[in-house]
Amino acid sequence: MSEEINKPVEGESRWYVVHTYSGYENKVKANIEKIVENRGMQDYVHEVSVPVQEVVEMKNGQKKTVQRKTFPGYVLIKMIMNEDTWYIVRNTRGVTSFVGPESKPVPLTPEEVRMMGIETVSENFDMEVDDTVKVAYGPFVDSIGKIKEINEQRKTVTVVLSIFGRETPVEFDFNQVIKM
Repeated sequence: MSEEINKPVEGESRWYVVHTYSGYENKVKANIEKIVENRGMQDYVHEVSVPVQEVVEMKNGQKKTVQRKTFPGYVLIKMIMNEDTWYIVRNTRGVTSFVGPESKPVPLTPEEVRMMGIETVSENFDMEVDDTVKVAYGPFVDSIGKIKEINEQRKTVTVVLSIFGRETPVEFDFNQVIKM
């Protein structure tokens, strides 16, 4: 690979939809994330998602809350499209094709992204480095920390949290933190 291929391109990170074999969505997600990590492609592939929703079912007379895939047979990927990212995704075991005419990747529009609830678009991010924030949702919900870094392009903030008594930087989407 040439030096140029390894540098992030001036492309915009967009959401794409990939069709998978039924039941392979989580395996495809894990495989893509592993390949991206192994190849150091985190600057190009930003998020791999298998959206789920909670559904209440009756089983043996008992109410049970289960998670169901919102889009069975599909995986959503936020990435900068180039030859390398296309190749990685397209050749991942379990992927059948990108969604688009003749399997050519077509990014979701911002309106489609909002309607599908994939991410909420925050127009104004009025926080600064050293502001104290609270995590709104996710594995670190209700944790409080200070903003260390803001990445406008990726719409992420790095927040220093105290985890097991150690100062640990954790990256969050803009909409995952609330200013205190």
